[in-house]
Amino acid sequence: MALADLAAGAHTLGPQAVNLLDAGSLLSAFGALGVAVVLFAETGLLVGFFLPGDSLLFTAGLLCVPGNHGPVHLSLPQVLCAAVAGALIGAQTGYLLGRRGGRALLARSRSRKLYEGAERAQELLDRYGHAKAVVLARFVPIVRTVLNPMAGALGVPSRVFTLWQVIGGLVWTVGLVLAGFALGSSVPDVDRYLLPIVALVVLVSLAPLAVEVIRRRSRTSNGGSR
Repeated sequence: MALADLAAGAHTLGPQAVNLLDAGSLLSAFGALGVAVVLFAETGLLVGFFLPGDSLLFTAGLLCVPGNHGPVHLSLPQVLCAAVAGALIGAQTGYLLGRRGGRALLARSRSRKLYEGAERAQELLDRYGHAKAVVLARFVPIVRTVLNPMAGALGVPSRVFTLWQVIGGLVWTVGLVLAGFALGSSVPDVDRYLLPIVALVVLVSLAPLAVEVIRRRSRTSNGGSR
């Protein structure tokens, strides 16, 4: 699909600045093309850990529903193609960067969140093995940014990583976009509730991180008491 086709439906915000943390703002400014760029940065570049991948995919699905009155109307095929391309190419790029010096990139970073994400990525690889960890990481914010270069740095076989990142990427992107589209199709005037729905998606996506923090604190306190 041509790059111009992916950009179709993108609205210009004029002098208003684009909020990189707001899915609606990104989609209004860049349309389907923005989905591809954001997912590429979030899954392929360590600097993209703060980007709203989950909420972006879900909101894009909502905005594909015919007759919605949201900030922009998107094409479902274009969004799906853009999301899949951005996520798969991004993950593979992150893996290749990791093979060439992932640990050095992390060492130069001063972000505490990136270090915590790297620890979580290492735990996933150790606990679940390469295949399951690569798939599960797609659904955990920050971890999906860090695990790809970590997999490259730790020597996960290229064929194994490629196969399972494709499977995980398809399930994550297509699943969230279609979930948003299905909700928008079944609930009349769902765009009125866009902000609360996106906030709920963000909370759900952060739930695994919150659970992990609680578990770590529990283990720390138990170890201290012993």
